[in-house]
Amino acid sequence: MRLRELYPDLHFEIVAMSTTGDKILDTALSKIGEKSLFTKELENALERNEVDLVVHSLKDLPTSLPPGFTIGAVCKRENPLDAVVFHPKNCAKSLSLLPENSVIGTSSLRRAAQLKKKFPHLEFRDIRGNLNTRLKKLDEKEDFSAIILAAAGLKRMGWENRIGQLLGPEDCLYAVGQGALAVEVRVKDQEILNMVSALHDADTVLCCIAERAFMKRLEGGCSVPVAVSTLLKDGQLYLTGAVYSLDGSDSLKETMQTSVSYPHQNEDGPNDDVQHVGITAKNVPGPAQEAAENLGVEVASLLLSKGAKQILSVARQLNDAR
Repeated sequence: MRLRELYPDLHFEIVAMSTTGDKILDTALSKIGEKSLFTKELENALERNEVDLVVHSLKDLPTSLPPGFTIGAVCKRENPLDAVVFHPKNCAKSLSLLPENSVIGTSSLRRAAQLKKKFPHLEFRDIRGNLNTRLKKLDEKEDFSAIILAAAGLKRMGWENRIGQLLGPEDCLYAVGQGALAVEVRVKDQEILNMVSALHDADTVLCCIAERAFMKRLEGGCSVPVAVSTLLKDGQLYLTGAVYSLDGSDSLKETMQTSVSYPHQNEDGPNDDVQHVGITAKNVPGPAQEAAENLGVEVASLLLSKGAKQILSVARQLNDAR
């Protein structure tokens, strides 16, 4: 654990917890409609002072956190791409080579919407459960030819060898915050906030602020297909944002960029603890965070001006009616 290395004199105790999202395994996430599906129980423990910090997949955290909480650290991002895991009989094929009407498992509207458009010969069905459960459903039954999972989750579990195909942004843009871990803390706990801030990865912070600002402006969530891709190169942050209809036939996609090349000023001031879409990053230059947040808002606003609200509200209504 990185904190143990940084603070060898402190004692860290890990408390394992289950959340509502972990327990409801028979319903697609997009149908449950609860924004804090994987976070509520953890935040309750934080509020009751039973724990001092909680670790989440950043993509599970809503863009607006409950009062009194903040994301005190965003760790270096794993590969944010989606991965295809094939049934053992389909070893080393790609989605494009699967036979007509092959069934692909994913509980993500975002993945299904993009891949239906890209691979119209395939059929997409919901599959729920944790990684173990989904892989078991794939391997032990003949229901699915392949399933789509986040590459980061497979890598963290040591199952990278199961990845048959990585889906690049040209095939499938990823979810907001995908591949990054977030550490949530109490805002008033300055000591804890200072301690975990050492875990921040500046590039990941800026990319994820832009992505979360994009999502927040669109009022997106897991019940609508919203997708992103970010790149930070030579001080320029590039954000591609997109919205889709449920079947992928209707979509809007735009890319914009901004400079995030600002020197870090070590001056404590009234804006020292400013949050950007729920993230407090003291060790990342404030103007760079602002630029990243503005970029996300601008890309979303551009899509809204072209009709994104209509696409998303129809997607939401159709999903509710399923």
